[in-house]
Amino acid sequence: MSQVTTDKQYNSVVKSCREIFIKKTKDYGTSWRVYRTISVADQIYIKAKRIKNIQQHGIQKINDDILSEFKGILNYAVIGLIQLDINDDEIEELPLQEATKRYDKKVVTAKKLMENKNHDYGEAWRDMSQESFVDLILAKVLRIKQIVQNEGKTLVSEGIDANYFDIINYAVFALILAA
Repeated sequence: MSQVTTDKQYNSVVKSCREIFIKKTKDYGTSWRVYRTISVADQIYIKAKRIKNIQQHGIQKINDDILSEFKGILNYAVIGLIQLDINDDEIEELPLQEATKRYDKKVVTAKKLMENKNHDYGEAWRDMSQESFVDLILAKVLRIKQIVQNEGKTLVSEGIDANYFDIINYAVFALILAA
């Protein structure tokens, strides 16, 4: 696959997730502003865990499909990044335009990271399974939880933000490969 194809596919996936983010923000406002880092991590965890259960058992009892769960994972990772940028003493409700601007900034950064890694790894993700992306997302969430437990301190590892950016890209890859 060419970088042009990956670029278009990435943009298409993000556009779909962004539309959901905007619609939910119109419905609920930015109620997610109350989430602490651990709560965002837990939201991602339960979505990824549900996907893994469906993959392993082949049965689901709730109508939300696996792809919508990956979209939710992506959006929660963006929310997590936005939350890291905003001080706790700031206003809880963000206007839609501000929330969308912050969303766009985070996905642009995630895409640049993907492009750099794609250069080095040669789009190896195209040969991976959806199951692997779920496992990688779960591992990143557990890393975030450990960093929170360590009060944000790491000795040699990347921080919480790097894990959220990886989660975004893993979710994008899973959605691209499912299309």
